[in-house]
Amino acid sequence: MRKIALKNMGTTVGRKPRRTTFIFERKQLKLITDQIAMEFKNLLTSPLAATENTEVVVSEVTLPPNIELPKHWHPGEEFAYIIKGSLTLWMENKKEKKYNKGDACVVPLKKVHSVRTSDEGVTVLVFRVHEKGQDERYLVK
Repeated sequence: MRKIALKNMGTTVGRKPRRTTFIFERKQLKLITDQIAMEFKNLLTSPLAATENTEVVVSEVTLPPNIELPKHWHPGEEFAYIIKGSLTLWMENKKEKKYNKGDACVVPLKKVHSVRTSDEGVTVLVFRVHEKGQDERYLVK
């Protein structure tokens, strides 16, 4: 299990923004804290037949409104399709870009990135292709 901090960027009069810690597990993560719900559900993990020691992981990721994930990278390529809502993707040495329902995006191999949601939150179908046995994500300190 890996810990990851999630910053709530919503504006709350008279209160400091909340900081919530999530614990990632390979199979599924669901944690509700102060009306914030975030879910990572791995739908499929499968080896790739044509490429030795490589696997694909398909996940449905639901992020609540007005949050920003900490900077991290993956040991493989990440392909995402926005099912519902929108997100802003930041990648190191690139301009931020907003993606809406029906859009698709790619995060290259080991590229440091972060995601921010707006008032509507987002649900994303994510395909990750990486070396078998590697952690799915690594935090950048």
